Amino acid sequence: MSVYTDRPWLSLYGEGQPADITPEHDTLLDVFRASLAAAPDTVAIRYFDGALTLADLDAASDALAVALTGSGFAPGDRMGVYVQNDPAFVIGLLGAWKAGGAAVAINPMNKAAELTYLLSDSGATALLCLEQLYESVARDVVASGETKVQTVVTCSPLDHQSRDDARVLGDVVRSRQEGTLDLAELLETHAGRTPAPVSLSGDDVAILTYTSGTTGRPKGAMNTHATMVFNACTYREWMRLTPDDVVLGVAPLFHITGLIGHVALALLLPCPLVLAHRFHPEVVLDAVREHRPTFTVGAITVFIALSGVEGVGREDFSSLRTIYSGGAPIAPAVTDAFEERTGRYIHNIYGLTETNSPSHAVPMGVKAPVDPNSGALSVGVPVYNTVVRILGEDGEELPPGEVGEIATSGPQVVPGYWGRPEATAESLPGGELRTGDVGFMDEQGWFYLVDRKKDMINAAGYKVWPREVEDVLYGHPAVREVAVVGVPDPYRGETVKAFVSLKPGSSVTAEEVVAWAKERMAAYKYPRSVEFVDELPKTTTGKILRRELRDT
Repeated sequence: MSVYTDRPWLSLYGEGQPADITPEHDTLLDVFRASLAAAPDTVAIRYFDGALTLADLDAASDALAVALTGSGFAPGDRMGVYVQNDPAFVIGLLGAWKAGGAAVAINPMNKAAELTYLLSDSGATALLCLEQLYESVARDVVASGETKVQTVVTCSPLDHQSRDDARVLGDVVRSRQEGTLDLAELLETHAGRTPAPVSLSGDDVAILTYTSGTTGRPKGAMNTHATMVFNACTYREWMRLTPDDVVLGVAPLFHITGLIGHVALALLLPCPLVLAHRFHPEVVLDAVREHRPTFTVGAITVFIALSGVEGVGREDFSSLRTIYSGGAPIAPAVTDAFEERTGRYIHNIYGLTETNSPSHAVPMGVKAPVDPNSGALSVGVPVYNTVVRILGEDGEELPPGEVGEIATSGPQVVPGYWGRPEATAESLPGGELRTGDVGFMDEQGWFYLVDRKKDMINAAGYKVWPREVEDVLYGHPAVREVAVVGVPDPYRGETVKAFVSLKPGSSVTAEEVVAWAKERMAAYKYPRSVEFVDELPKTTTGKILRRELRDT
């Protein structure tokens, strides 16, 4: 047996944690209906001063499903969901499933060309869209005839609440869009009606989530009901969550973290999901103070922003019993600073779109170790039913301590990419996901993420992983955020450059930053140049975009 199939990390699970779990439901619609039957009056969503119960969600999604099927939406069809973190997003998912179809999760920051590509590639025949986004982007896309969209349902972030927060909704004006169905109107028109029964299985696609497209055109990961249900159960069991918990929705719902760690989890428990349209640190902090959530998961940049709000104190975070962070590597200095400021420890979690969020997580009540050689903070150990291997350049299995590509097998791994058999065969040979991430496992079974393969810097023949340099720079007391990239160099081929944003009120020179790293790193690793920026470019999930910095 290999070291990986023997699963040496099992001994690191938290006390009483099982090695394997079996979900009790096949589809997310089954999950929702079981929770509805058990507790229909449970609050499902808290949105500013508004609240929707499970019964409210059921009635609203029934009405949407009736409207969709009446407009020609058939079982197996796809509906794009082009919405922020609003109740309409959850209603849209449930409505698409009740009509026998699937959703296509779309980033609300996407512009016309991106929206056109996602709708046409997925073959979506319907679109649920914010009024503002329809007016500014989607109307022309649908009118172009380049997609198969026949039915558009528009909605407003002003729905389902009455206390409009000017900080995030100040520019929102209701604008009924000609040629579309209005969600609020159709909920009234079809109130009390139920859609015809449909048959869904765990193998059916629940949501298409598109990869970032860093190595080509974005690919639609086929997140099935079974893969999503499994990892919703993983969150529940690993984080030891119950219906008494409250989930804070800081991750975008179109992203896999938000889909599983927020929506699917809250429907499974069931418990309230706190939403605030989009991430605004002061607004989210006010929601924490008002609704007292107990659990959240999001990018580390979210927690840096929240802990940096003026006047924030430990009492503000006292209700958050459990915090996990994934989506981007975390420097040990950042978790230490957050704990010092808030009194709360951030547990690491790791996964991809193709693993439906977690494939690894730090066990509850345990602090992740730091690798003594690289200074990297462990991303945890593989979660339930999951085997992870480290592979060399030729696909050979590497022993503990050796750095190679992370390859993941488990019931949370997607079966493939929508309409991309070649890409599926390349990235998922035999159902094992080749992640494109480089890392290693230590002798105890802890896994460490080194970096993305494509981000490696070759400086005069030496390999430099940006993550290692970033972790060192995060230790500087003036540094708020940092990204390291390789830039052309006439002598070394490539050399190391750091882009740095500073903490408010801090001052430091580029030479001082270079000297800080030079004292702590090998000569070929420390940055030769530093550029200060007000803000680093990020995805909507908070992941820093190194490629944009390289391009500049």
